[in-house]
Amino acid sequence: MSKKIVKVPGSRFVCRTELRNRKKITDKKRGLNFRLPQQMERAVETELSVWEREGKIGRLWKRDAKLWTGSDEGRWLDWLTVAARQPRDQGRHADFAREIRAAGFKDAVLLGMGGSSMAPEVLRKVFGRRRGFPELRVLDSTDPEQVAALERKLNIARTLFIVSSKSGSTLETDLLKRYFFNKAAAVAGPLRAGHQFVSITDQDSRLHKLALREKHRHVFLGHKGVGGRFSVLSDFGLMPAALIGVDALKILRNAERMVAMCRPEVPIRENPGAMLGIILGVAAKRFGRDKVTLITSSYLAPFGAWFEQMLAESTGKGGKGLIPVDGESVASPKQYDNDRVFVFITLRGAKNVFGRKSSALERAGHPIVRIVLDDIYGLGGVFFSFQMATAVAGAILGVHPFDQPDVEVNKIITKKFLARISRAGELPAEKPFFRSEDASVFADRKNAKAITAAAPRPRGAALSLPDLIAAHLHRLKSGDYLAFLAYLPRTREYERALAGARAHIRATFHVATSVGFGPRFLHSTGQLFKGGPGSGVFIIITGDDEFDLALPGEPYGLSAVKSAQARGDFEVLNARGRRVIRIHLPRPVGGNLKKLFTILRALKK
Repeated sequence: MSKKIVKVPGSRFVCRTELRNRKKITDKKRGLNFRLPQQMERAVETELSVWEREGKIGRLWKRDAKLWTGSDEGRWLDWLTVAARQPRDQGRHADFAREIRAAGFKDAVLLGMGGSSMAPEVLRKVFGRRRGFPELRVLDSTDPEQVAALERKLNIARTLFIVSSKSGSTLETDLLKRYFFNKAAAVAGPLRAGHQFVSITDQDSRLHKLALREKHRHVFLGHKGVGGRFSVLSDFGLMPAALIGVDALKILRNAERMVAMCRPEVPIRENPGAMLGIILGVAAKRFGRDKVTLITSSYLAPFGAWFEQMLAESTGKGGKGLIPVDGESVASPKQYDNDRVFVFITLRGAKNVFGRKSSALERAGHPIVRIVLDDIYGLGGVFFSFQMATAVAGAILGVHPFDQPDVEVNKIITKKFLARISRAGELPAEKPFFRSEDASVFADRKNAKAITAAAPRPRGAALSLPDLIAAHLHRLKSGDYLAFLAYLPRTREYERALAGARAHIRATFHVATSVGFGPRFLHSTGQLFKGGPGSGVFIIITGDDEFDLALPGEPYGLSAVKSAQARGDFEVLNARGRRVIRIHLPRPVGGNLKKLFTILRALKK
C-alpha cells in the first residue's frame, strides 16, 4: 500500500497511515498522525473499506442503532450536535460568571460524580485559576476525611455550591448536597441557603424540582439525549468552566471545527474521530491490543481522568472493552507486553520529552497515535474526536457505548447495604480469610483457595501478608492488567505512593496498571472492571476512618456510605468471577498503607 498523507482543509489535524519500516516524515504543522505495524495497517484498511462501502459514518449521524446493538443507542446521540446549539446561549454563561463575582463568592464547590465532575475538574486543572474569579473545587468522594479537608478550606458564607447530576438522583451528589445545604442554612438561614446553590440537571429531574422548591440561585438544564460522560460540551462542562474565567465559546469553536471534520460528507480517511476509533477498535478486536495508554505533556495530564471514563464506561461491557491506561510514565519497550496502543497528546511548542521514547516504542512494533494541539483550547476538538472515536470503536466491538449496566448494579447493592444499616445499625458481618496486625484480607471462597494454594511458603508455615500478595499478583498473565481500587482520601501522598507501586508492578510483571479512588471510579472505570474483559486482577484497599461526618436525615454518616460502596463493589466483582481481594487496614491507616506499599515494591517475578 502506498503511503498516504491527507490534510484536512482548514484544520491542523491530519490523518496519516504509513508502514512502520518506511522513512518517518515530520511536519510541525500536523496535528494528528499515527504509525501502525504492517499487519495492523492492512486490517485497518480492510475495516475502512467496510465503513466506506456501507456508509457507516452516515448511519452514525442518522442515529442508526443497528450500527451497534440495535437497542436504544439512537436516543443518546445528541452529543453530535450539542456544540452547535450551545453558542446561541453562551452569553448567559459569561453573565452568570459576572454575577457570581459581583456577589463576592470566593470559592465554588462542584458536587457531582462521573460525567458531572470529570469534565469540570479537567478544565479547572488544565486552565488553572484566573485572577479575580472564584476557586473551583470538585468534590466527588464520600470519604469523610476528604470532605472535612475541603470544608476546612471554605468560608461557607462566601462559597457557591454547584450541584451537578444529570439524573438528579445520584446518591453521592444528593448526600453531599444535603450535607452542605445544612451548613449553609446554619450560616445564612434556611430561607436564604438556596441562594448559595446552583443546579445543573435535566429537565424535570428530581434535582430540578428540588432546586425550584429550595429557590436555588440558578438552574442550568442539560440535554436528555446527551449521556453524562458525553456532556462536556454542554452546561455540565461549560458552566463551571465559564465560572472560573475560561472562554467557553472558544472551546466550542474548536469543538465545532472538529465536528465539521467528523461529518459524513468528509472522506473517512480525513475524519480524525473515525480514524482513531477504527484504529482502537481493530487493535483491540483483531490483535488483543486493548490497553489504550495515554501519554500527555504535563499541561494536559488532567485530561486522563475524562479519557478514562469515556473509554472504560462506554466500551467495557459484554466481556469486551478498551482498557484506558492513564498516569503511567513512559518506560522502555521491554517493560510492555504486546497489548498496547499508545496515544501521545502534546502542545505545540512544548518541550518534547517523549521523542526518543515514543520512537523506541515505534521501532518495537507498537501502534502510536500522536495528537498535537496549538493551545489548550484545542481540548474542545479533542473532546469531540474522542467521543466520535469511542462511538466508532464501540460499533466495531459490538457494544452499546451509551449505557452503563454494571454501574447501575453497583448502585442497587450499595442501597441494599445502606438499607441494612438503617434497619440493623450496621453492615452484615464478614470474616477475613487472613488477618494480621497490619491488615485483614477478604476474598470469596474461590479466590481464597487459589491464593492459599499458590502462596510461596515452606510446608506447614503460616501464611504471611507478603506471601498472600505475591500469590495474588502472580496470577497475572500476558494480556492482563492490575487495578488498585482505593477507598481512601485522594491525597497527593497516596497518589504518589500508588504511582510508585504501579511502576514497580509494570517493570516486574510487564502488565498495564490502573488506579481508582472510590467511590469516584465507580462512575468511571468501574463499568469496565465488572462488565469488560476478564483480564483484570484487583486489589481493593479500605481502611478504618479516623472520624465520621453525620448526614442530615440519615441514621448513618459518610463513613458508612463509603463502606457500603466498597462492600458493594467487592460483591459485584466477585459475582463477575474477577480475581479480587480486599485489604482492610486498621488505624493508623497511613502507617499501615506504607507497609503495604513496601511489600508491593519488594515483589519479584
